[in-house]
Amino acid sequence: MSLIVQLLNRSNNSCELCGYTENLTTYVVPPETQETFDNSILTCQKCLDQIEKKEQMDSEHWRKLSETMWSEYTPVQVVAWRLLSRLRHEGWAADNLDILYLDEETLAWAKKTGDHEQDSIVQFHEDCNGSRLFEGDTVVLVKTLDVKGSTLSAKLGTVVKNIRLVQDNPTQIEGKVEGQTIVILTKYLKKG
Repeated sequence: MSLIVQLLNRSNNSCELCGYTENLTTYVVPPETQETFDNSILTCQKCLDQIEKKEQMDSEHWRKLSETMWSEYTPVQVVAWRLLSRLRHEGWAADNLDILYLDEETLAWAKKTGDHEQDSIVQFHEDCNGSRLFEGDTVVLVKTLDVKGSTLSAKLGTVVKNIRLVQDNPTQIEGKVEGQTIVILTKYLKKG
């Protein structure tokens, strides 16, 4: 029997975190990388996007964790604990976190990625107008910029194609201007 069928049977054809029944997919709980029954959960796309920090956490969506955190399956417990930890500023999440018991091995797995130490606010790369930027976007400079360490001056209105997002800093992107790769602050860009 395939893993997806096993997870569908285990979850009663619903997301193991919120109970939603559409757009279900398997999620391997980090730091594990190989899909197995003992380290994967079945989740909906909305949960997955928030788990992977592709979207902001919607605390109302996660209230179902009050029920699903009691799953008998370890990977569901681990993800529930991580999510409740990220939402710990919410009273209901802190209360649930206080009563959720994980054995030593499960708690060690839950803490292994450090995800629980982060909060629920996700920083996205945004242009000067607050529009979200994505890898490969085209942007336009809204200010003339002198490039440090170079004689290059990137003029107002310069189009920068196929940008790369600086992963550790949501206020910066990388792009090519006149054949030279430079780092540009997102506050000087608008989506093109």
